[in-house]
Amino acid sequence: MSLVDDEIIGDIRRLLDRPVVFVGMMGAGKTRTGRQVAKTLGLPFTDSDDEIEEAAGMGVAEIFDRFGESYFRDGERRVINRLLERGACVVATGGGAVMTPETAEAIWSQTLSIWVRAEMDVMVERTGRRDDRPLLQNGDPEKILGELVQERYPVYEKADIVIDSHNGPAEAILNQLLEKMHKFLCNGQRKTG
Repeated sequence: MSLVDDEIIGDIRRLLDRPVVFVGMMGAGKTRTGRQVAKTLGLPFTDSDDEIEEAAGMGVAEIFDRFGESYFRDGERRVINRLLERGACVVATGGGAVMTPETAEAIWSQTLSIWVRAEMDVMVERTGRRDDRPLLQNGDPEKILGELVQERYPVYEKADIVIDSHNGPAEAILNQLLEKMHKFLCNGQRKTG
């Protein structure tokens, strides 16, 4: 499958004047999709969890274990605010980032926000590939993810654009997203699902 045409990509580059921020559940595909968008548009990419780990000198799971979730969320808020100051770039956030009101407000007001949504079985399979997800350590991952979906989806719905991720060709997801971004940027920036 070929990428959307160069004219659409050129329009997005020309019209994009702020960061593109990916939100959504762990395992939905925010980092993978964010990297693809950044590469296609020639923009820098950052995963906020990677930045947090670098700043703290330890992994996310260790931060949760040693200091707790509220400490992590405060660091996450500071890191995301710093990343948003970079202008046009691409940022993938952790699944709970927008559950902190100050972080959510910064993302909704200063960025082109994209909710990467995936079916439960896809998220369970993807999160099962790694054992460093602190929120999934104490219980049935599918049950925990289900509870987080109930809590987080109403907040994720505030994103400007929604894209469905799946285990099919990554190019198909990227093409759909680029078309939605183009439509959003060209049509007065109205929310698209």
